[in-house]
Amino acid sequence: MTDTLNIRLAEGDDAALAECFHTHGSLVRSYLRRFVPQQDIEDLQQIVFAEVWRCRHRFDPTRNLPAWLLGIAHNRAVDQLRIRTPQTVPLDVVADPAGADGRTHGDGLADRDQVQRALAELPAPQRQAIELAYYGELTQREIAERLSVPLGTIKARTARGLRRLSNILPPVTA
Repeated sequence: MTDTLNIRLAEGDDAALAECFHTHGSLVRSYLRRFVPQQDIEDLQQIVFAEVWRCRHRFDPTRNLPAWLLGIAHNRAVDQLRIRTPQTVPLDVVADPAGADGRTHGDGLADRDQVQRALAELPAPQRQAIELAYYGELTQREIAERLSVPLGTIKARTARGLRRLSNILPPVTA
């Protein structure tokens, strides 16, 4: 059936185009869905099959019809994306980007400076344990191994240091 469809399409049989659309239309639609917005898919599918009909004389019936259709669909999708004007917003309308916690980066910089000053007030062993845990992203076990200190000592230093930091730093407001 497919071989005869290929031959009939290449020879210009009107019914072959309708059969091709019926047989391969969903394939083309699925392929286009990967590239263009949903609202453009149906129109673009019609454009693809109009081009199939217009260029049928270039189709070699011994070749793979779905591959030829998807090649045309790809080219039309690229054309569609090229002519679309990207939506832009003036920079003066856009607010400063928020950080991971939802605050602007300026707020985060002020907080970071405050934390650095508070850490500087801690005794060196407590500061080192906290910095390795939070900035070095090490577990307490990894810190103990790195510093050649018992795990219980690292846990105590971290707990004492965090308690001191909570007394030094102002409370966080939501």
